[in-house]
Amino acid sequence: MMSGLLFESDEQRFTRCYEHARGYHRRALLLAPQSSSVSLVFNVASLAVECYLIALCALHNIMPMNHNYRSLLTSASEKVTFTSALSEDIAALDALFGICSIDDYYHGTPDEQDKARILSVCEALDALIVAEQKRSPALDHLRENRG
Repeated sequence: MMSGLLFESDEQRFTRCYEHARGYHRRALLLAPQSSSVSLVFNVASLAVECYLIALCALHNIMPMNHNYRSLLTSASEKVTFTSALSEDIAALDALFGICSIDDYYHGTPDEQDKARILSVCEALDALIVAEQKRSPALDHLRENRG
């Protein structure tokens, strides 16, 4: 039980989501050379991307109202600067994989290029979280969650 709170704190949400993101990311990297299933690697990495974006929001006390990639990117962009290339790569994921949408759920068929792109997005998001933690002294208490 979370110390009597109905909802987890931003710090708890960050810690949980960042840990999950890194776990999914690691698993996708392990699967990439072992599996001939591009879709499997892509699906695991897509979970990492979602968790990385939620962690970035939690890091800055932002509560995203929707969990598709574009909405998470928009929410995180309130406090985080993304390169245009990273923003485009994240937004493009919605065209292939319509997560968290009741009305428009769909799942395309990723190819090798999509697999490479999503793994690159994972790397960039992990690096961005590390940079954000270093950038803000107010976030010092969250640096220990890198390990």
